[in-house]
Amino acid sequence: MPAFKADHATDAEIEKRRLDEALDEGLKETFPGSDPVSVTQPAHSKADLHIKRKD
Repeated sequence: MPAFKADHATDAEIEKRRLDEALDEGLKETFPGSDPVSVTQPAHSKADLHIKRKD
């Protein structure tokens, strides 16, 4: 039965793998660099409130 479970990745495992691959790609594309790669977007600041977004 463990072999069957290994064949079916959960959504969380798939998302983690996708994020890991995106981070690896970002590191490859920016190496060598002085700033670390960020896979996520930073939160909006109060100064950005006047900008309309589709969030």
